[in-house]
Amino acid sequence: TTSLRGTGSVRITVRTMAHAAHSGMYGGAAPDALQALLTTLASLRSPSGETTIDGLDATATWTGAAYDPEHFRADAALLDGVDPLGENAIGDLLWARPAATVLAIDAPATARVTAAVQGEASAIVNLRVPASMDPAGAQRLLSEHLVRHTPYGLVEVTPLTLGRGFEARTDGPAYAAMRAAMTDAFGVAPVTTGQGGSIPLTVALQELHPDAEILLLGVEEPASRIHATDESVHPAELARTAHTLALFLSSLAATGSLPTPQHRAARPAKG
Repeated sequence: TTSLRGTGSVRITVRTMAHAAHSGMYGGAAPDALQALLTTLASLRSPSGETTIDGLDATATWTGAAYDPEHFRADAALLDGVDPLGENAIGDLLWARPAATVLAIDAPATARVTAAVQGEASAIVNLRVPASMDPAGAQRLLSEHLVRHTPYGLVEVTPLTLGRGFEARTDGPAYAAMRAAMTDAFGVAPVTTGQGGSIPLTVALQELHPDAEILLLGVEEPASRIHATDESVHPAELARTAHTLALFLSSLAATGSLPTPQHRAARPAKG
């Protein structure tokens, strides 16, 4: 993994009435906060499913390894008859362009349904952006978009999480050693891809040590279902990755790239 998306989440709340109103008595004229919220959230996607936020660039292309649509279908466990979203390459949508996702909605559950027009509704919207995009600016554009596209009611948008994306340099000796180690351990040459996860630590390390090589190995192949039901890691994946790291460290030690005990002892003590 050589790039990570930046992230920014917001909470949007739409209020229209001091309390819910009976749908038989008031439905049709009463401003439904839940319906207004759904209309707003629908504006975040085009008819083909691609993210459309006013003022936010969504035209960049991914230059790394392509993501085969059939592999994506299997990895994401798409149901028969359901296709990936968008009209562009999957790599573009995953790693080169922003993506807005509705994570949760506060609204009555179907198990507790009542015949009422809702006076208040809210949602959490997560925005992922490519490493080259400023997440704070993108989050601001998302907030402005949500306010602009709410058809009626009082709208409040509150910023939540915020994190910068990351892009690694891959031309150093550590990356070369890692490629060789992975080829030996897995029996196939690795390719570099992007990833949707956001890891603020990588940005902090890059800022503190701009000349360092930062390598990201996620021990979770697609079948692991990370952040989903039955999340797991295959034992063989752990074993191969441990083997990779052992070969990698041995290679660096052989070339003198790792600090020896003598080097550590020679460093001045911090008082």
